[in-house]
Amino acid sequence: MTSLSTHVLDTAAGRPASGVPVRLLSAGQEVATGITDEDGRVGALADVVEGIYQLVFGTSAYSTFFPEVTITFVVSDDRHHHVPLLLSPYSYSTYRGS
Repeated sequence: MTSLSTHVLDTAAGRPASGVPVRLLSAGQEVATGITDEDGRVGALADVVEGIYQLVFGTSAYSTFFPEVTITFVVSDDRHHHVPLLLSPYSYSTYRGS
């Protein structure tokens, strides 16, 4: 079992994206929920085991073009998983953080 965290940054404004609702899904079932804090972070969203997961971000307050962003990723080891979201009105990107 390993821990999972996330971080959302509003790259257009150059600041953290606070108040973003985040849902963690596995096999279509909701596993955990959170809301980003004033630093744009959900520090300890859930403990996860090997498998395929989806992070679903409710981004409508930061992007009218992408009202929701879903990131699908695989947990295949026991290292901490950090999945950031970099968001602007018409684009987003992600990576595996540390």
